[in-house]
Amino acid sequence: MKIVFATNNAHKLREVQQTVGDKFEIVSLRECGVVEDIPENEPTLEGNALAKARYIYSRTGLSCFADDTGLEVDALGGEPGVRSARYATDGHDDEANKRLLLERMEGKENRGAQFRTAMALILDGEEYLFEGVVRGKILTKECGNGGFGYDPLFAPEGHSESFAEMSAEEKNAISHRGRAVRKLAEFLNNR
Repeated sequence: MKIVFATNNAHKLREVQQTVGDKFEIVSLRECGVVEDIPENEPTLEGNALAKARYIYSRTGLSCFADDTGLEVDALGGEPGVRSARYATDGHDDEANKRLLLERMEGKENRGAQFRTAMALILDGEEYLFEGVVRGKILTKECGNGGFGYDPLFAPEGHSESFAEMSAEEKNAISHRGRAVRKLAEFLNNR
C-alpha cells in the first residue's frame, strides 16, 4: 500500500521507510504530483499537521501523513512553539532563529525545554494523531555542526552533548520525530 509523507526530504523519507518496514511504500509529495507549498497557518502543531495531511488527501485521494515540530521553552512560556521555523522572521532562517532564542534566554536560570512533534495520519479517510516529545535544556551557546534548526542549542535529558553533536542514528533513537514515527509505524504495522 502506498502512503504519502508530506515531505520531499530524501533523508526523512528513508528514515521513515526503514522504521515502517516494507508493508507500506512511503512516497514523497513530488512523487504524487504535489509541488506547491502547503499552508501552515494553524495555531497548534497538531492543527498544522492535520491541515497538511488534509490538503494532501484532498489533492491525491491517497492515504498520507504530515508532521509539524516545535521547540517549547519553559522560561519563554512555550515559545517559539508552533512558530519555531518562523521565530525571528517570516522565512525559515535558522541562524536568526537561534540568535533570537539565545538573546531571549540570556540571564534565565530555568533552561528547561522540549522538542515536540505532532504527526497526523489519514488512512482510508480516517484521521489519527501521534505525538513524540523529548525533554532537555537550552544551552548557553551553540555546540556541534550536525543536525539542523535548533539542534546546536538543545541537549536532551540524560545527555551532555547537543543534538548537533550526535550522529544521526543517536539523535533519531531518542528524538521527538523518531518517537512519533515509531508510534505511527507501530499503528500501521498492527492494522
